[in-house]
Amino acid sequence: MSTPHRSPRRRSLHGSALAALITVVAVCAGDAAARVFPYGHRHRNINDLGNQFVPFHAHLWDLLHGRAQGGLLLNWQSGYGTSFLPDFGTYLSSPFAVLVGLFPREDIDLAVYVVTVLKMAAAAAAMAWLLRTLRRGPWWAAGLLAASYALCGWSVIEASYNPMWLDGLIAFPLLCLTGEWALRGRRPAVAVLVVAVCWTANFYTAYMATLGAALVLLLRVVLTRQGVRERLRLLVRGAGTTLLGIAVSAPVLVPLFLSSKQAYPGWTRQFAPVSWPDVFARVLPATYSFSSPAIFVGTGTLLLVAALPFHRAVPPATRLGWAGLTAAVLLSFQWTPTHLAWHVFATPNGSPYRQTFVLAGVAVIAAWTGLATAGLPGPRALAGGAAVLAAAAVAASGSTLATTWGFALFCGGLALAAAAWWCLRHRRLVLPAAGVLALVLVGQAAATTAFGHKGKLGGLDDYPSWGAAHTARAEALAGAEGWPAYRTDPSRPALSGNDPLLLGGEGGAYYSSHTPDVFTRTMVALGAGWTSRGRNVQSIDNPVTDAVFAVGARLRPDGTIGRAQVPPLITIRPPGPTPSYADGDGPPFADQELLLGARVYEDPVSRGVCRAGTEAYLWAPEYNATARLADGPAFRLNGNSPRNRAALQPLGASRGASSALVFDAAAPPRWALSCLDRARLDPAVAALRASAPTSLRVGSSTVRATVPAGTTGTAVLSSPAIAGWTCNDRPATPYLGLVSVPVTPGTTTISCSFRPPGLLPGTAVAGTALLLLGAFLAAQRRRRPRSGRPDVPGTREADASAELAATGARAAGVSGPG
Repeated sequence: MSTPHRSPRRRSLHGSALAALITVVAVCAGDAAARVFPYGHRHRNINDLGNQFVPFHAHLWDLLHGRAQGGLLLNWQSGYGTSFLPDFGTYLSSPFAVLVGLFPREDIDLAVYVVTVLKMAAAAAAMAWLLRTLRRGPWWAAGLLAASYALCGWSVIEASYNPMWLDGLIAFPLLCLTGEWALRGRRPAVAVLVVAVCWTANFYTAYMATLGAALVLLLRVVLTRQGVRERLRLLVRGAGTTLLGIAVSAPVLVPLFLSSKQAYPGWTRQFAPVSWPDVFARVLPATYSFSSPAIFVGTGTLLLVAALPFHRAVPPATRLGWAGLTAAVLLSFQWTPTHLAWHVFATPNGSPYRQTFVLAGVAVIAAWTGLATAGLPGPRALAGGAAVLAAAAVAASGSTLATTWGFALFCGGLALAAAAWWCLRHRRLVLPAAGVLALVLVGQAAATTAFGHKGKLGGLDDYPSWGAAHTARAEALAGAEGWPAYRTDPSRPALSGNDPLLLGGEGGAYYSSHTPDVFTRTMVALGAGWTSRGRNVQSIDNPVTDAVFAVGARLRPDGTIGRAQVPPLITIRPPGPTPSYADGDGPPFADQELLLGARVYEDPVSRGVCRAGTEAYLWAPEYNATARLADGPAFRLNGNSPRNRAALQPLGASRGASSALVFDAAAPPRWALSCLDRARLDPAVAALRASAPTSLRVGSSTVRATVPAGTTGTAVLSSPAIAGWTCNDRPATPYLGLVSVPVTPGTTTISCSFRPPGLLPGTAVAGTALLLLGAFLAAQRRRRPRSGRPDVPGTREADASAELAATGARAAGVSGPG
């Protein structure tokens, strides 16, 4: 009902609050129904959520509390030292991410969950505010439609375990809002800031949101402005605002893009559109598929969108424009050129429909436009919309993705929504009808959330939330900590792909979209295993590589700490030509000896038998079963090429002929057994320790060491030779994949620092953008006294649509345009 004393801004706030509340209730209800963390015993950490995102947020917690090894530029804890700014820009640069610092560290899983729900609520609130900015209309209707956007299938099924993507869900309405400001000539500085925050928070989904917002602005300009010159001027203004905002985020974006180019190549795939019955099946609630677009947005919203072409009170250009844009966005999902355009011109390795949230946003804006422009659709329009949705349900019946629960929820929700929208014409029934619409949305969204959990847990890897095992390992690592004198490695078997970030220590394991190519290839040459086709590199449990990487403490599978005397982070190698690893993908033993600088392995005395007193190491990268010495325990190797590569496996000490190698499955086509002689390894390590620098200081992104006068050779830092290292005022050179710098007789100090490539150019771009923005604002301020008003050209179409909105709302009995 109309409440004239309430300001439009307050009504908009009410709509945003309602949208956020409905979203939180639906998501939490769905999670509770599925009995997933934190409401039940089932794991929530699916795939990369447990493998990457939770560990990275744990590292952010450490940074916020001053407990991390490294800083914003360099991460000393993962991959024996790797660039952190690109990872920060990919996983942690959302304004919401810092909220994890408010929780105890052992509640990091709960912290990430709360941040995820808050992001969904923020997306709902932002969309409600946008809707009321585009056109005045009932605040509660804006709240309902905005909640359906935040609760779309893409959000509750896919983005819920990729929480960075939810920043794109927030970005779409915010970027549409900046487009509206450009249309009205308002808030240019705030608009640039909003764009910069959106692109910094998550550039990937912000790119998709920007494309969608550009389409919305284009349609708005065509519908509300006359003349080619005027339309072009407004589009250029919007484009300029967007480009300036993107430029302001360049200090994060440029290093991120350059790091992506230097990453180990991931899986490339060709796009194959799913069948149309599968597409229509995903309109239904309670469906799941990893490889099809989750386009569910609630039948109440869908009914308004489907009824829009039949809503004759809406001007023809408006209804055809918004209905056409919604259909065009959907069609663009199925055509390869537009699919590539949506995904930065590269088909993603995982879900190929990551832009689906844009379709949900466009559909919600279309539904609101019809409702706020001309009031509620009449019986004929509702019947036409219901017929369209019924046809979609019939088409969905040909898909294996459709479920009985999905059809029941869809049909029941459609009937209730149609009745509710019709009852809203009667003033006395506004509150109960709105309540029915809210309950339909909450029920369908909660069911979709729960069904999504069932599908993900049944088909994807899952990882446990923080528990007793995590605490025991973390405490053991903390007790053994000795950085920077030596590294402490969480080792294998791991609880996640980023155990050094999750549990502590400074290990070799590292999983990121930015895993450097040089790191993966170096570790593979030394015997490392991997998952995720080379992006998830595992630590090497081997005393030779421990000596090379200064790993003085290693967590054992039984929870104890194995210790060793190892060289420091920087060692001095004798003068001579720079060595190189053997060509090809062969056994790692000779490469380890090359990097160590000594022969420490020997061949078996017979095939599969090491000499008594030596330690047996098996290299079988494609083997996927257990292997053992005949008198020893079995060890699992996880080779499954090309996705997984088995790590070099220690089998234990040999007792001679009784310790023959045994494969518990068919022997792999490639394997090698070598025998480590500790009597050779110990002197080699002692020699490196003896020639080491006399002092060593390590900062967040710097290393400084002192060497005796007259020292010559090559100083090698036991970190991968990723781009960005500078030593003694010159770019560092690679030494068998590690950072190095020549040492001449006059060298007494070795000083190395790391700066991510692109940081300085990105900062220069951002500074230039801010200067341009300042110049524009100054020029605008000088013009303002002469013009006397901001550039907000009025149009007869806008005035007429506002009058029509008020008339339609009064006729419908809903709460007016305010």
